[in-house]
Amino acid sequence: MKMRQSRLTQMVSEGNKLAGYALKVNNKLDAYLSATQFGITLASLGLGWVGEPAISELLVEPIMFRMGITDTTLIGTVSVIIGFCIITFLHIVLGELAPKSLAIQKTEGTALLLSAPLMIFYKIFFPFIWVLNASANGLLRLVGVQPANESEAAHSEEEIRILMNQSAKSGVIDKDEMKLMDNIFEFSDLLAREIMLPRTDMDCLFTNNTLEENLKIVNDTKHSRYPVAVEDKDQILGFVHITDLLLADRVQQEDLISLIRPILNVPESMEISQVLRLMQKKHAQLTLVVDEYGGTAGMLTAEEILEEIVGDLYDEFEDERPDVEIQEDIISVDGRMLIEDVNDLTGVIIEDDEVDSIGGWLFKELEGNPIKGKKVQVYNYIFEVEESTRLRITRVNIHRVVDKDIVSVEEVTGNED
Repeated sequence: MKMRQSRLTQMVSEGNKLAGYALKVNNKLDAYLSATQFGITLASLGLGWVGEPAISELLVEPIMFRMGITDTTLIGTVSVIIGFCIITFLHIVLGELAPKSLAIQKTEGTALLLSAPLMIFYKIFFPFIWVLNASANGLLRLVGVQPANESEAAHSEEEIRILMNQSAKSGVIDKDEMKLMDNIFEFSDLLAREIMLPRTDMDCLFTNNTLEENLKIVNDTKHSRYPVAVEDKDQILGFVHITDLLLADRVQQEDLISLIRPILNVPESMEISQVLRLMQKKHAQLTLVVDEYGGTAGMLTAEEILEEIVGDLYDEFEDERPDVEIQEDIISVDGRMLIEDVNDLTGVIIEDDEVDSIGGWLFKELEGNPIKGKKVQVYNYIFEVEESTRLRITRVNIHRVVDKDIVSVEEVTGNED
């Protein structure tokens, strides 16, 4: 068993002397684990040395004499076997299993109660424990293995996920907490290009527009911040805030360039966790995502990054459909949804290193012909174009095929002209 360092520190600060002993044990866990193992071994040897003869003499031999058995060899053999079984049973049940179960259920109380005696035991037998540890570590190094450090042992991500699933099944954490922790784990694996708003969907203001034209864009799209471009979206100068535009309109200021604020630029291959740290450092709410050639790939807002952890956030101006709509046997998803998220949603395995989104994958499978109603079957699911533009699929319907032959991703079907 092991108590949290933070809990022990808190108890020490509250004046709990026993917690001080427990904290010292926790800080030198490897040494005290060795002391515990040494104590268990001593107890086993002591029980065998004292217990077996006592049981043989006080229990087994009198019973066998009463049964009329006088063969000393037979009595000795049976006594040893029965004595060994009884001592082993008592040692395992009373010496290990029961105390271990008690310690697991009463971790805090057990740790506080036993830490001081354990420290005394460790100091008394320190020379023996040190010799045994040094010998074991030397033997491990001799065969090329570094000794393990229990106090520094950490759970892998997969182990933590297993613990989370077990906690969710037992009701310790609820479904929302489980989803939140899953999102946090997946967050560190995301790249900027995977969650950015694509260049084609960016609402920009242009320096060659009049103030009235730019205000019309603002009125139609209703954002709080807008990238400002010269002639096209590859020439982003910075961004403007809606309050600056409204103030400029009030004083009849036509010069948009004077309102521009610097915009943060990040490569599309940057991890989202790094982007978030950079935005926090620069106090930025908006960042431009650029491709390897310096062109605009898209943009990211703090809200979009936050949504990857807590889920979709909607305000009073948003009229977009949710990323996922489930109606009977049809799942409708946004074309920008990541392939891995669709895999999690459906259970199907789609792998493609060239594209990130389900819309991009379907566009590729349809060979750049994204007509509404076009379909691709993958195993027991059909992916259908629901909404599209000339160069992009914006919405995908997913149908589950029932009682049909399962085909692989290479066996694309249903691509009618």
